[in-house]
Amino acid sequence: MTPDEIQARILYRDALIIIINKPAGLPVHAGPKGGPNLEQYFDALRFGLPRPPALAHRLDRDTSGCLVLGRHPKALRKTGLLFQGGRVEKTYWAVVEGSPPAEEGRVAMSLKKETPKQGWKMIIAKDGQDALTEYKVMGRGEGRTWLELKPHTGRTHQIRVHTQYLGCPVVGDPTYGIKSKTKEGETLMLHSRSISLPLYPSRPAVVATAPPPPHMVDALKACGWLGY
Repeated sequence: MTPDEIQARILYRDALIIIINKPAGLPVHAGPKGGPNLEQYFDALRFGLPRPPALAHRLDRDTSGCLVLGRHPKALRKTGLLFQGGRVEKTYWAVVEGSPPAEEGRVAMSLKKETPKQGWKMIIAKDGQDALTEYKVMGRGEGRTWLELKPHTGRTHQIRVHTQYLGCPVVGDPTYGIKSKTKEGETLMLHSRSISLPLYPSRPAVVATAPPPPHMVDALKACGWLGY
């Protein structure tokens, strides 16, 4: 991305934080083997400060949407406490295969990391870390469902594993999805739609909303989304 392109993705900015609309398909930081990543573009987001902003939390490589950056160490400490204390409200949109068992509900299933020979993944396990996700059906169409999901904990792959547990994995999920139902060219249809942070005690919460990525638009409209 050019500086103009990443700056065009800013959803909110103040003296403490920047919230950007992360593109799908780009990891937030470099892996062990390096490669393109979102952090390499953060220098264009300094806006006069001596250092680039840094990640306040993470999104998976193929997940798009609201991503919070702290503009300096004090801001990172403050946002870190909000995330750790469960005070940040995160809302995701997903298009899933099939449908959950009810119009709305919650999944409270602990998760832990499993590392088989073919690569790691998260599994539901009694000895795992607590994980809670609320879900609500927003629309249906063509054997798929549009869900709104609110994770109350921040476990790795939480929404992806919990929707799999409900019997309706996220469309295009290469690890937890149904490969036989993935159409050519489809990638993970999971989007961080909005985020709310009570950043300032005497002001309303900071709220940002991200438009869905291009690869999800047709699938969302097929499930009833009106495009706004």
